[in-house]
Amino acid sequence: MNRRDFAKLVLAAGAAGPVPFGITRAFGQTRGGILNTVIQPEPAILVSALNQQAPTLTVCGKIYESLLTYDFDLTPKPGMAQSWERSPDGLTYTFKLFPGITFHDGSPMTADDVVFSVTKALMEAHARARGTFARLASAEAPDPLTVVFKLKEPFAPFLHAFDATTAPIISKALYENTDLRQNPNNARAIGTGPFKLKEWVKGSHIHLVRHEGYYRKGEPYLDEIYYRVIPDAASRAVALESGTIQLTQWNDVEAFDVPRLKALPNLDMTTKGYEFYAPHLWLEMNTRIAPMNDKRFRQAVLYAIDREALRKRVFFGLGKVATGPVSSKTRFYEPDVPKYEYAPAKAVALLDAMGLKPVADGKRVSLKYLVPPYGEMWQRVAEYVRQSLGKVGIDIVLEGIDVGGWAARCGNWEFEISAPWTYQYGDPALGVSRSYISSNIRKGILFSNTAGYSNPEVDRLFEAAAVAPDDATRQKLYSQVQKILVEDAAVAWLMELDFPTFTDKHIKDLVVTGSGVNDTFARAYRA
Repeated sequence: MNRRDFAKLVLAAGAAGPVPFGITRAFGQTRGGILNTVIQPEPAILVSALNQQAPTLTVCGKIYESLLTYDFDLTPKPGMAQSWERSPDGLTYTFKLFPGITFHDGSPMTADDVVFSVTKALMEAHARARGTFARLASAEAPDPLTVVFKLKEPFAPFLHAFDATTAPIISKALYENTDLRQNPNNARAIGTGPFKLKEWVKGSHIHLVRHEGYYRKGEPYLDEIYYRVIPDAASRAVALESGTIQLTQWNDVEAFDVPRLKALPNLDMTTKGYEFYAPHLWLEMNTRIAPMNDKRFRQAVLYAIDREALRKRVFFGLGKVATGPVSSKTRFYEPDVPKYEYAPAKAVALLDAMGLKPVADGKRVSLKYLVPPYGEMWQRVAEYVRQSLGKVGIDIVLEGIDVGGWAARCGNWEFEISAPWTYQYGDPALGVSRSYISSNIRKGILFSNTAGYSNPEVDRLFEAAAVAPDDATRQKLYSQVQKILVEDAAVAWLMELDFPTFTDKHIKDLVVTGSGVNDTFARAYRA
């Protein structure tokens, strides 16, 4: 949708009124009103247990919940669990659920649904959750409001595994003994969150309305949320400036627009609310394919890209150059790792040593780059990488694709180079190791070890760090594994991403946890 088409849509909505824009209050209501925001690109599905792409998680954070949420400092807070206890030996965790929780179809949510979701659904369909919950010796529901998890051995970050993106709870009655991905209830998106799906008009909008049976009294305050599909970045900026939408998140706004929008008197901007995710951007090279199976080639790629210039010119100063697999914004970061400064001469020397000599046109090798379909920013990143690598003889051919196709091809290893950005989730055992351990090389599962990197020592160190009894021991082990991964150039780390969240000044309490715009919005209101 371009700027002109969006203007026409606004005028049509004003005339016909079927899809409300602006901050309005529903007739006869004393609460809330309508929040208009953006989702870009459009999700492939609205069941976060089955799909962990960013657009799905943002919308589904209002539809599905888990046992816990997390503060800005990542301290666990009550979600559907009102309290929890850990045994002295660190093996048993007991959660007490709030009473009166119901799914959007009116059926009660009980401890049995939690056990089913964790031990069956997520183990089958959720790459990151599988790595955590495979550590369970058992999961039981002694009564409808109690869940007891027993671990095979202590797992330090277990209490950080229950956010709604990692462990969304779905209905056992609707999903048990079915093909999860083909279940007809996927189209209904039935969760327990404060908002439920009313309508999804593909290519136009996703309409959520208040879940009247929500167990937290008085919440949510908003009546409705519209997630509008606006592919064109200029149109998104116009909609935000004019007040026809009141919220943008993640990369809805192009980096070059941030200074101008930040100065507008009707808008607030924050980069808070991404603490739990600490998004990390890298170039992923399929190590099953030559020459990317040679670490010298991957090292050459890192030397060939001026990542500080990328930060300044493409991201307009937002974010920080990444030095390895663990973000400096989260726990157990190790700064003392091999450095890959911008040094094209070193890249050329490595490529020459591999025998990748340039031919008459100067090209040494040609590779296809599958561009993530998340907006203009990622096309700009791809163009910058193409130009950078071209200077050392690595010819890059850019491939465009839609969201579903990108997920399928990356998950099925049908790519040569791509540029995913993944989340750290507060602990390397939850958000980092999954991308590098051999046991997570699982075809068909996006955001697993899709690069195919394998190193037994890396596997050993990640596992030892996950179960180590104290932070000092964990830091030592994570420092070792970071040094190995950076020496191997398992992927080409580019940026620790910062994202601007813009909100209309009349909307309050949208960003209240470390999950930010992926959280429930149950407390959001119009001032």
